Amino acid sequence: MATVGILGGTGPAGSGVALRLASAGYHVVLGSREAQRAIDAARTLEPRGSGVITGGTNDEAAACEMVVVATPWESAVATVSSLRSHLKAKTVISMVNALVREGRELVPVYPPRGSMAAQIAFALPESSVVGAFHHLPASLMQDLDSGLDADVVIFSDDPDARSAVAAMVDQMPGLRAVVGGSMSLASPIEAFTAVCISINIRHKAHSYVKLAGMEH
Repeated sequence: MATVGILGGTGPAGSGVALRLASAGYHVVLGSREAQRAIDAARTLEPRGSGVITGGTNDEAAACEMVVVATPWESAVATVSSLRSHLKAKTVISMVNALVREGRELVPVYPPRGSMAAQIAFALPESSVVGAFHHLPASLMQDLDSGLDADVVIFSDDPDARSAVAAMVDQMPGLRAVVGGSMSLASPIEAFTAVCISINIRHKAHSYVKLAGMEH
């Protein structure tokens, strides 16, 4: 199995992805600006199966074969830009959503290039950037007994990278990959995360996206 690094992987969203990747047999490296924080976070996660989760710096996570960006949206571009040499010629998965809170709701922020995935792709011209993992409740991702049965919409301008990420997602327990298309879908897919979270806040729920009418 490939090694997968998660930049900013100590947060709830990144940790949930790490747990399910490791449960599918991957070696996952949680990255953080502070290595000890990532090491401590990795020790709290108990994957099932043959995979393992370790912790280290963001530089160590970026040295993996495939890399997920799970940092706060405000620091995502600066983080990947500082690691550009590590990320060259690799598949980089953005799960970043630019959102701000207004009252009881979250609303999307549209960066200059329309989406965070596009911002990251512009910062990493020699990497293959793929968008995925946008509409998943972190609490359910972190609980392997939650009964999660969610779809992960995947988009990229690189068909090979898109297919590789889809194959990886299909191995993760509780998830199904749905190839959406090109990077042009990034803006609406990221923005819809605000709808999902706002619904969950209002209804005290943990809903997620599941597309009906597909055979897969």
